[in-house]
Amino acid sequence: MNKELEHLFVTELENNQNIVHKVCSLYTNDKDSHNDLFQEITIQLWKAYPKFRGDAKFSTWMYRVALNTAITLYRKSKKRVQTQDYDSVINKITAKEYDDTEEKRLKLMYDAIKQLGDIEKALIFLYLEDKDYTEIAETLGITEVNARVKMNRVKNKLRTILNP
Repeated sequence: MNKELEHLFVTELENNQNIVHKVCSLYTNDKDSHNDLFQEITIQLWKAYPKFRGDAKFSTWMYRVALNTAITLYRKSKKRVQTQDYDSVINKITAKEYDDTEEKRLKLMYDAIKQLGDIEKALIFLYLEDKDYTEIAETLGITEVNARVKMNRVKNKLRTILNP
């Protein structure tokens, strides 16, 4: 890869790295796994970058590569060791006046999302990132109608998980 292309890639990656961190948070439970997945996604982005044609926004392409890498990697890993999220332990020390209602609701929501299938997680993640159905469909490689149908199913599934 030439220096100009390398510079463009590094700039785009730096400007959009939060996308990769969010995907890593969705598919991992601890800091080491997060860092490993971040590195693997970065490698896959680097390998695929010469083929990036600019048909879609860089961020959309990045979502697609990141989600596909995370899904592929974690489908391959049959051995899953149940770990406790470091953030959930460290945040148990709270100030007396702190209202953790919203934090508890978010934790419940993330726990429910982690029970979804890989594609469902990706779909809800993009939805929560305020992506419209056109961009969700493009990122996941499905039709817009299919994205809407799947989203309704995922919402119903989350309602069932959250309100048994």
